[in-house]
Amino acid sequence: MAPRKRIGDLLVEAGLISAEQLQQALREQKELNMRLGDVLITRHYITEQQLIEVLELQLGIPHIQLYRQKIDMKVINIMPQRLAEQHQVLPIRTEGNKLVVAMADPLDYYAIDELRMTTGYRIEPTIASKDELSRAIQRYYGLQESVDQIMSNLQLREPEERKPQQTEDESPVVRTVNQIIIQAVQLGASDIHIDPQEDGIRIRYRVDGMMRTERSLPPHMQSVIVARVKIMANLNVAERRLPQDGRVEMDIEFRKVDIRISTLPTVHGEKIVMRILDLGNTLTEIEKLGMSERNLQLFLKGIGRAHGIVFITGPTGSGKTTTLYSAISRLNNDDVNIITVEDPVEYQLQNINQVQVNPVTGLTFARGLRAILRQDPNIVMVGEIRDVETAEIAVRSAMTGHLVLSTLHSNSAVNSITRLVDMGVEPFLVASSLNCVVAQRLVRRICPHCSAAYMPSNEENELLAVSGFHADVLYKGSGCGECGRSGYKGRLAIHEVLQVDDTLRGMILKRSADAEYASYARTVGLSEMKQDGIAKAIAGLTTLSEIYRVTS
Repeated sequence: MAPRKRIGDLLVEAGLISAEQLQQALREQKELNMRLGDVLITRHYITEQQLIEVLELQLGIPHIQLYRQKIDMKVINIMPQRLAEQHQVLPIRTEGNKLVVAMADPLDYYAIDELRMTTGYRIEPTIASKDELSRAIQRYYGLQESVDQIMSNLQLREPEERKPQQTEDESPVVRTVNQIIIQAVQLGASDIHIDPQEDGIRIRYRVDGMMRTERSLPPHMQSVIVARVKIMANLNVAERRLPQDGRVEMDIEFRKVDIRISTLPTVHGEKIVMRILDLGNTLTEIEKLGMSERNLQLFLKGIGRAHGIVFITGPTGSGKTTTLYSAISRLNNDDVNIITVEDPVEYQLQNINQVQVNPVTGLTFARGLRAILRQDPNIVMVGEIRDVETAEIAVRSAMTGHLVLSTLHSNSAVNSITRLVDMGVEPFLVASSLNCVVAQRLVRRICPHCSAAYMPSNEENELLAVSGFHADVLYKGSGCGECGRSGYKGRLAIHEVLQVDDTLRGMILKRSADAEYASYARTVGLSEMKQDGIAKAIAGLTTLSEIYRVTS
């Protein structure tokens, strides 16, 4: 065990605080009944990172990153949940008669003594950041309690009686599913994957576009978890052979969250994906899309015309809908009649007539769009162009005095032209109606709390030179508690905006190749997505590796 020194004395010796600041903090500690370290951080005398460094360097207490630790549930069960929450302690592993634990305050000797007497192990403390530790305790203990209760119930029942009591809001199954969703929202995940495997169930989250396995559950829980999710989304619990789709709205931490639920039968059972849409984080200002000045002006010019069509293009999950809604919000005023047809309606906007596609009743995009055109619209938004019928109606609408905005799946801005023609839309219709195309991708943003400059490597200098750039320094995240040690927090978009002029219209009529469109666009100043991304990497917003990950 580390020598019994007091943390305040250590910080004074290190020159991080003065003796007067220590005495002030000690007085506040008695009044507020808080840990001394928390008082010092709250008063901004020190940062959490400085506290960790003092403990690590002066006392030799190792600092561990919990997200990198694989913790066996047998080790978790050694320590009662009450002690873990009371003392902010998480067991990591056993080494003979020694139990390695992560602590927010490794100099809390009363806690260490109580842990030793309760577990029977010799305690070896390590230090972890407070936020990371709090999330880990909630993840392992909060979910495990419900899992244990479910497993106990399943073992007590006869096989034919294994049906979850879904009507009880406090039942273990309900709590387990709610905890999975709450944790995903806290982490800022866009999707939750519940993957059935032969040896168990994997719970995975997509955070900032990257998949991460959060934990595994026993295979026997598959049926009750799936049943609970289906009941939430009003799906058919008995149907296990066909895919199903549903949605549910929840209030999580005083925020409204819309969850789209999709089930898919697999060889090991039904896989569930829950797409999380945080209704409290609606982006409505077009200037906040992160476009360069030139791209923003081209986009505003495209949506500012009285008629024509504007496409937002990119793969699934590239932020197309956000850009589309931002444009609609910009155009929304009392002088125009705006009608949308969407599947589903993701954000409800004031003073805009929004139509929900319903294939069951026959209300498709094409049928909805035809009906919209009889409602005297100025601006029409089509959620997605999926077939030639919808594409032709949208294009002809743009030619007859309407401004049409929609999304399309294609690899680049110039590829959208070929995509429309390949779908079966006549080139003269495309040439006559198209205003501009915005192609975009999402990249991870460098964490602002741990961003650090560094000298580019030779390989990075070569990549910059090939694209016509030069940088004396680049930036990357060193990893901190705020970003889960990943170095990234949040995402931003990189764009390319293609403005359709008379020369390009002539090329469309001749059915030119993508390479010819791209070559001409570059001569008139098109900034490709990779170039836009590299400029943002040089500005310290993201990294070169992220740009090449999404554009290569």
